[in-house]
Amino acid sequence: MIRPEHYRLHNGGAKDALPFTVSEYEDRLAGLRDIMELHSLDAVVLTSMHNVAYYSGFLYCSFGRPYACVVTKTDCITVSAGIDAGQPWRRSVGDNITYTDWTRDNFWRVVAGITGTDKAIGCEADHLTMDRAEKLHSFLKPKRGMDIAPATMQQRMMKSPAEIALITHGANVADVGGYAIREAIRVGATELEISIAGRDAMEREIAKRFPDAEYRDTWVWFQSGLNTDGAHNPVTNRKLRQGDILSLNCFPMISGYYTALERTLFVGEVDAASLAVWQHNIDAHEYGMGLLRAGSTCADITAKINAFLAERDMLQYRTFGYGHSFGILSHYYGREAALELREDIDTVLEPGMVISMEPMLTIPHGAPGAGGYREHDILVITEEGAEDITKYPYGPGFNVVG
Repeated sequence: MIRPEHYRLHNGGAKDALPFTVSEYEDRLAGLRDIMELHSLDAVVLTSMHNVAYYSGFLYCSFGRPYACVVTKTDCITVSAGIDAGQPWRRSVGDNITYTDWTRDNFWRVVAGITGTDKAIGCEADHLTMDRAEKLHSFLKPKRGMDIAPATMQQRMMKSPAEIALITHGANVADVGGYAIREAIRVGATELEISIAGRDAMEREIAKRFPDAEYRDTWVWFQSGLNTDGAHNPVTNRKLRQGDILSLNCFPMISGYYTALERTLFVGEVDAASLAVWQHNIDAHEYGMGLLRAGSTCADITAKINAFLAERDMLQYRTFGYGHSFGILSHYYGREAALELREDIDTVLEPGMVISMEPMLTIPHGAPGAGGYREHDILVITEEGAEDITKYPYGPGFNVVG
């Protein structure tokens, strides 16, 4: 039996519905080919989940195997493992080639077969491990290489109307999860039980809004008491107690597009010290949202919020940046790091960008008002200002519950 290095498995005979129209992907690929032309590149080998999904529509599940989207001047071809059968072809805008496991490094043989050797190649330097970078050089033998990751990130930061519509749906779904969580909060309930209520509500809402999509990766981090001190602390089986501080964190995923809702809540009652800290964070949140305007820089916005909190003797309780870009990203892939509200980011906000405002203050355990306080809204930068697409209320008037 002859075991091939690769084959095409166009199983089913027809493409499934993609997250966006074919013309949307054509526009993205045209933008990438403009970058290729600018830098005289013959081909680009994209290997990250976010870029493969952005340019092809296919969001892969690696499980330790390499995947790629190879873009040339004429073609867009995803390269996938045999374990996925025909799904990568059905869920990508262009062609697909399946590599086999019969011989080690068949993946790289397929990629080289598409790009050719002795070519000018773009790759994602922030995604290639040292081992995979060595294999790229060994099999493709590029005459010149270029890190394409910064340029693709710049392209992804500017959202199309179709992307903004999808992200807005995501924000709406997050609100649905927030209300389901609020209804489930009661003394004695566990973080796990409450998080399940939010996750299930969001997944059902996504299926209602997007009946032809794939469903995966929607999750909730619901934290209570001491567990609220970190924004990404995992869910536990801790039971809620009267007066607990709570952090509601809803993360619906729609075709690789992540959105978020984060709110501070209290169980039944809130003491005076906690209420004071909570109000400081709300004030910073509202002030920060007012700063999100085209023409402002990330660093300048950060400096202004820093000064705002310092005037209230609260800056020492800030633990991370004030917001970040939204699009194809998740807790385990993707980051448009050039659009984050931090001191070292000088990016100028432009219409079409989507960014969060999410200040957090953490008061140490044992101190009055101990716990982590955060509010999180998603805003679309427009010509006139910014549109807040998060609608779930924040503050003690709505979020002292249970």
